[in-house]
Amino acid sequence: MNQDYIKPNNWSIIEEGFDTSRVKASESLFSIGNGAMGQRANFEEQYTGQTFQGNYIAGVYYPDKTRVGWWKNGYPEYFAKVLNAPNWIGINVLINGEHLDLNTCTSVDDFRRELNMKAGWLSRSFKATLASGIQVEVKIVRFLSLDLDEVGAINYEITPLNQDAEITFEPYLDAAITNEDSNWDDKFWNTTGVSYEGHQAFIEAHTMKTEFHTCSFMESKVFIEGNSVLIKPNVKKEDLYIGLSYSYNVKQNQTYAIHKYGGYTVDRYHDKTKLIEAAKGVLKIATQKGFNTLLKGQAKAWGKIWKMADITIDGDVKAQQGIRFNIFQLNQTYLGRDSRLNIGPKGFTGEKYGGSTYWDTEAYCIPFYMATKDQKVARTLLEYRYNHLGKAIENAEKLGFNNGAALYPMVTMNGEECHNEWEITFEEIHRNGAIAFAIYNYCRYTGDYSYIPEKGLEVLIGIARFWQQRATFSKDKSKYVILGVTGPNEYENNVNNNWYTNYLAQWCIDYTLELIEKIESEFPEDFSRIVKKVKLSKAELALWKAVADNMYFPYSQKHHVFLQQDGFLDKELITVKDLPKSARPINQKWSWDRILRSPYIKQADILQGFYFFEDDFTDDELKRHFDFYEPFTVHESSLSPCVHSIQAAKLDRMEQAYTFYLRTSRLDLDDYNHEVHEGLHITSMAGTWMSIVEGFGGMRIKKGKLSFTPKIPKQWQAYSFKINFRDHIIKVNVAQNQTNFELVKGDDLEILVNDEPVLLKQKQLQKAN
Repeated sequence: MNQDYIKPNNWSIIEEGFDTSRVKASESLFSIGNGAMGQRANFEEQYTGQTFQGNYIAGVYYPDKTRVGWWKNGYPEYFAKVLNAPNWIGINVLINGEHLDLNTCTSVDDFRRELNMKAGWLSRSFKATLASGIQVEVKIVRFLSLDLDEVGAINYEITPLNQDAEITFEPYLDAAITNEDSNWDDKFWNTTGVSYEGHQAFIEAHTMKTEFHTCSFMESKVFIEGNSVLIKPNVKKEDLYIGLSYSYNVKQNQTYAIHKYGGYTVDRYHDKTKLIEAAKGVLKIATQKGFNTLLKGQAKAWGKIWKMADITIDGDVKAQQGIRFNIFQLNQTYLGRDSRLNIGPKGFTGEKYGGSTYWDTEAYCIPFYMATKDQKVARTLLEYRYNHLGKAIENAEKLGFNNGAALYPMVTMNGEECHNEWEITFEEIHRNGAIAFAIYNYCRYTGDYSYIPEKGLEVLIGIARFWQQRATFSKDKSKYVILGVTGPNEYENNVNNNWYTNYLAQWCIDYTLELIEKIESEFPEDFSRIVKKVKLSKAELALWKAVADNMYFPYSQKHHVFLQQDGFLDKELITVKDLPKSARPINQKWSWDRILRSPYIKQADILQGFYFFEDDFTDDELKRHFDFYEPFTVHESSLSPCVHSIQAAKLDRMEQAYTFYLRTSRLDLDDYNHEVHEGLHITSMAGTWMSIVEGFGGMRIKKGKLSFTPKIPKQWQAYSFKINFRDHIIKVNVAQNQTNFELVKGDDLEILVNDEPVLLKQKQLQKAN
């Protein structure tokens, strides 16, 4: 834990007291989104202190040309940049001509910021004394509508406390924005039009190269003591800026307010020549509803999400706050409404990591969306990868592979690889396995095998072809080896025979061969179509099988564990507990050379394989590998604590499981990795959900049946969650001495509890000890 200023609360993230050193961290933590757009919690009024401005539109990016010291064949041509979009939230506030700016005020008192997760809004309030001596009280509420997802709304109220004052609101649109970083200082946006009409204003712009056309828009209404006031605005129009000013002489203790509606229309959903027309349409709906009606609708929309997705924890407020924060941010980022979108590792909270999709989606996010929404959302995420299969084949061809071998990108916006670190682009090929595993996981959970003949098998064939070609036959070992890779532990690069990668390669081939037989037998027409399309032969299948049957796995007879890679035991095996605190985190304190030579593990590597393929190993084998590798794990990846929490719970190490749970659930709230100012770790938040449902709840699929092995940390009185399983909704409530199961929706369902069958019927509470 590296920060502790967020107040514990079951349903809200709360900050009290203004501290300039916390501004950028809070901008991340209090971020808001609605799946279509999102923004950091920047102040609406002017702020001249350190800040990280951020407004983002889902799926809008720029291909920033790769910049490296030494170009290598196969490098991606660009690094995708999630673009900072034109700013629509800004409201300059002038009091007797003096800017309200918390960085220059002589005092800021009673500062309070709240992100209300239950109802989906952000508020801020404070009392400020300006340099002139005038004192004001300010209250702001802001949200991005879930129902009307092209629009957001702001209610900004200001009250002069010690004298009358002329107060001016200047709501504006600003296209003079930049990203935090740029490889070549390229111009990312081209602004083509700045216009206004009455109380509405518009900025039309499109991205360079990618040609995403957008219209940023706004409309405002002002009020005195709650009554609408009609003021003709003064217009400030520049090449990249449009502001409409509303001035009013406000009496002492009177409240002057502005309702600002703003957002974006984009050519993904509208004709690019009619974006202003579309903006006017959405503004008409928003303003007719009004701020308060939209706010009530926001609470109702979030209520529907929470009804299914909520996890309750009794007796531990910080744990409760943590899981709800994670669930809230996941739903702010992705709602499954558009198959062209995906879940970015920073969501709408920052720009780091570039592209919108990593293997995190398949390994961590799909289980969350599959169980808390429905299988259609999970299938949409699978189809995202199917739609990019052609690009995955192109990616492999650039590296010298052929015959339809597919290498899915580590980072992507459109299916092309767009990560420009060589150890990621060329070596971290295990991502292919996560994509294949997600198909298996989807079918196992939903029982829906229709995806396989329709789309999934083609993806698996491309992946299996890659693994067969990537493996090399070692005469010395008389086995197939995979050389020059990086596993999930990115603190080892260019290693040979990473166990996790080799195991995934073998499993992918075996799984694909199994499905080919199944499709040939049960879906002969689809089989014939696929074989003809991909030009698959029996001879090729024999080559695959030879690789899978003879894959090499490094193993230590001394320690009775698989080795993370061939040279792991050659390292100086000093455990993490023997590292001085001053050396942590090592990715910020050590040279990369020193990290690569160390035994330290960034995140679960071999244990990631034991998580995916739990049924392939005994509990004793899990225990040996957990005890060997966890002491070397620094957990400096956001994806690490959740897997360890699940496995610690399986091993009945509940105190350790609870510690890991707190770390994953409060990773950003408590800034464990010293980097929350850069944005949140969105995709790993699905791992927090997994820590409870799969870890403490012990949820698994066994022989096609839903299975639970419930456990509970001693710090909790009880916890509960819901699961959508094959059109059945099951509520699970775990207390210290008893577990209850309730079938909320669906026909009778037999599940397993501690490996014993339990029949669930609607309106009947089933108890299990």
